[in-house]
Amino acid sequence: MASKRETSTAVTDTAEDLVKWLGSFGQSKSGGVTRPLYSEPWMEAQHALQKKMELSGLETYYDSVGNLFGRLEGTNPDSNCILTGSHIDTVVNGGIYDGVYGIVASYSAVQKLRKQFGHPRKTIEIVSLCEEEGSRFPITFWGSGNITGNYSLQDAVGKNDHNGVSLLEAMKAAGFDPETYQNPKREDIECFLECHIEQGIVLEKTATSIGVVSHIAGQRRYTIKLSGESNHAGTTPMHFRKDAMVLAAQFITYLTDKAEQADSDLVATTGKLTASPNVSNVIAGEVTFTLDVRHYKKRMLDQFCREVLDHFHQKADHFGFALSYHTWLEADPVQMDQDLQAQMAAAVREENLSYQSMFSGAGHDAQMFGSFCPSSLLFVPSKNGISHSPKEFTSSQFLEQGIQVLTRMLYQLAY
Repeated sequence: MASKRETSTAVTDTAEDLVKWLGSFGQSKSGGVTRPLYSEPWMEAQHALQKKMELSGLETYYDSVGNLFGRLEGTNPDSNCILTGSHIDTVVNGGIYDGVYGIVASYSAVQKLRKQFGHPRKTIEIVSLCEEEGSRFPITFWGSGNITGNYSLQDAVGKNDHNGVSLLEAMKAAGFDPETYQNPKREDIECFLECHIEQGIVLEKTATSIGVVSHIAGQRRYTIKLSGESNHAGTTPMHFRKDAMVLAAQFITYLTDKAEQADSDLVATTGKLTASPNVSNVIAGEVTFTLDVRHYKKRMLDQFCREVLDHFHQKADHFGFALSYHTWLEADPVQMDQDLQAQMAAAVREENLSYQSMFSGAGHDAQMFGSFCPSSLLFVPSKNGISHSPKEFTSSQFLEQGIQVLTRMLYQLAY
């Protein structure tokens, strides 16, 4: 008898069953999931999902970068497509719900509609996007970025993982040969709908069932290098030192205090710091640290980053340090479609659920689609706000409530 991991094809599968099934591909002993782009667990998950879609009556196909589509054909051949889904890849030892819930919600909603109403007037496609996280290669949104035309094959050049495997090599090994690449950009998408766990604590703390996302925060990410002077820790008087660690610490304290004063919705994070020579009895001559700043208003985001970097330069010059920085991510805030927001809020009310309008501090595929076509993003609560962790959890009740709202939305848009 085939295992549930191999089959799991019953339409009656609950959302929790389906999430756990997909979570078994790349699962660690701790219960986390590691399923980076084009890896073996990634291929197993995509192929298993394709088989499941086919057995449930959907037409399936891949595009040139490995986005998987399950198509329920509409009766109007001239209509554009209603696209819904999320991403199949994970961070290292991440949770089982991130990304996957959006695929499961879309699949479950389409199966319910098909069973009750048959084929829609407008074609609906479920998409399992190949990559969003950037956890293997130094690029994010590879799946949605190709569909929306933000990326092409040229953007894969020079992108290697930590083992030196290039993105192009990995594509080919996974069965998506760059030699046969055809631009996956779509011209037939009417709108995009995404369901996701919140990955935050707001909905749980406010006892709210659904989050209707109004904006996805913009992000600025920098690598900042501060160069002073290495010297002996015991023989160099304090007032003669050019200690890069001390000045870096002052910078980090400054930006943290400034973020707290600037706006309650702005966040600034230094998540990685390296010192050289990184020896206990030598003054650090060079420190490199990261800076991640996020806000849903571009003006606020730009102003904060400009003022922080100006302050860093002024202080470095004053104390005789060299300072340089590299901007490696500059993603602007994206507003979700206002008509779809209103329609989603109405759908929540019709399901007799509670909701609130909110912005997302995390990046999602909906932000790539948001500047390409009308897009919406729905959140369900996360237990204790934990995500990107084996402890990530959302109850079956909230999973199913999100599907209820998505089902109603898809009916209104496609039927």
